[in-house]
Amino acid sequence: MSGLLALLDDVAGIAKIAAASVDDVAGQAVKASAKAAGAVIDDAAVTPKYVHGFSAAREVPIVMKIARGSLFNKLVILLPIALLLSAFAPWAIAPLLMIGGAYLCFEGAEKVWHALAHDHGNDPHLTQTAEGGAGLEEERVKGAIKTDFILSAEIMTIALAAIPAEDPLWMKALILVVVAFGITAAVYGFVALIVKADDFGLHLAERGGPLGALGRGIVHFMPPFMKVLTVVGTAAMIWVGGQIVIHGMHELGQHQPYEWIHHAAEAAAHAVPQAAGLVNWAVTAFFDGVFGLMLGLILIPVANYVVSPLIGAVKGLFGARA
Repeated sequence: MSGLLALLDDVAGIAKIAAASVDDVAGQAVKASAKAAGAVIDDAAVTPKYVHGFSAAREVPIVMKIARGSLFNKLVILLPIALLLSAFAPWAIAPLLMIGGAYLCFEGAEKVWHALAHDHGNDPHLTQTAEGGAGLEEERVKGAIKTDFILSAEIMTIALAAIPAEDPLWMKALILVVVAFGITAAVYGFVALIVKADDFGLHLAERGGPLGALGRGIVHFMPPFMKVLTVVGTAAMIWVGGQIVIHGMHELGQHQPYEWIHHAAEAAAHAVPQAAGLVNWAVTAFFDGVFGLMLGLILIPVANYVVSPLIGAVKGLFGARA
């Protein structure tokens, strides 16, 4: 009898440890996902454009195809790479994060530049393919998955950097799996709701009465909401990208402008003690965003006149050899 009680006590102890591990994984996954907010918001803002021009019946299936491709990107390609980096080259995580952060700054600044220049003719998400039309679903899905790969790489790298280095590899893997499923479900579930909101509003409007008024309100609300979502996504990209680069510079020994921003945020927080935490965050985010926008604007000509021609030359070289 005493042996059975001891066994039950051991089982209870193991169960407590397992429960604590699950709680720890869930908590760290939530924190890691929050760190990737900028890339997540932009993913949600960009994806609805890929269903532009398709029939209402195809919108949700297209979103689901992109979601499956996004999950494949995260779990099959990026997760093993992230774990290999964590195990064998943890020193590479900060530089890779900075490269990803710089890319976010570039993407955000390019959107700002095109908006200020009123240049909307080169939106790759709305470009028709050579075969002629918006009905070429697979081409659009492939393009969406390629764009998602870049954002997913940034999300997974940010999440990996947010996990304590001393955590065992299996826990890091589990946290990244939870992040991959959670973010993909949240982003593409939200996108599916967005793309079907107009149809839902029209359906209510046709019924008339109070529900009809609600439906008309939804239909009128969606276009400005999409514009706001795009602006928020762009601002989040620039802010998060700037923050990543600044923190990476600080970790690599270049302590400015990190320390200057930190001191400015603390001074502002002391000046408004009633909302010290909010003011500290707002000032830090503002200067991170200003830095990110400046960096992104600098990178636009570099990308257009140096990186793109080099990529084109390399593609031409390999194409000629083929």
